[in-house]
Amino acid sequence: MADASEGGIMRRGRNETEEERADRMWVELIQEVRVAQMGVQILFGFLLTVVFTEKYDDLSGTDQTIYLVTVVLGACATGALIGPVSLHRLVSGRRVKPQAVRLASRLTLLGLVLLLATTTASLLLILRVATHDGFVPYLVAGVVGWYLLCWFVLPLWTRHRYTSK
Repeated sequence: MADASEGGIMRRGRNETEEERADRMWVELIQEVRVAQMGVQILFGFLLTVVFTEKYDDLSGTDQTIYLVTVVLGACATGALIGPVSLHRLVSGRRVKPQAVRLASRLTLLGLVLLLATTTASLLLILRVATHDGFVPYLVAGVVGWYLLCWFVLPLWTRHRYTSK
C-alpha cells in the first residue's frame, strides 16, 4: 500500500520514503560494485602485462586477436564498474539520487555482463595456450554456464519466485 505521509511516498515492505530507499539502495549497490571492481581490476591488470612477455610473440594470430578482444572487454568492464562512483561524485547534492541509483544499477549490470565476457575470453585464451585439445571450447562453455547460473539464473529465479506481483 502506498502512503503519502510526511511528504514522501511510502513503499510496501519498508517504512521509508523514496529518498530513504534511494540512500539504502545506493549503499547496497556500492558494496556490490566494490566486489566486482576488485575482480575486474585484478584480471585487467594481469591482462595488461601479457603483451610485454616473450610468450606473447609466440601466440598465433587467432590467440593474439582473442587477447586484444579480451583486453578491450576488460577495459570496458572496468569503465562500467567504476562508472557508478563517478556518477555519484558528479551528481552528489543535486537531488537526483533515485535516478542516479537506477542509472548506476544499469551500469553495474552492464559491467557484470562485460566481466563475464572478459573472464570467458581470458579462460579461452589461457586454455588454448595451455593445451591445444579440442575439449577447450566445451570446458569454456561449461564454465560460462556455471557463471550464468550463479550470476543471473539463480538471482532472477529468486526474484521471480519470492517477489510479489
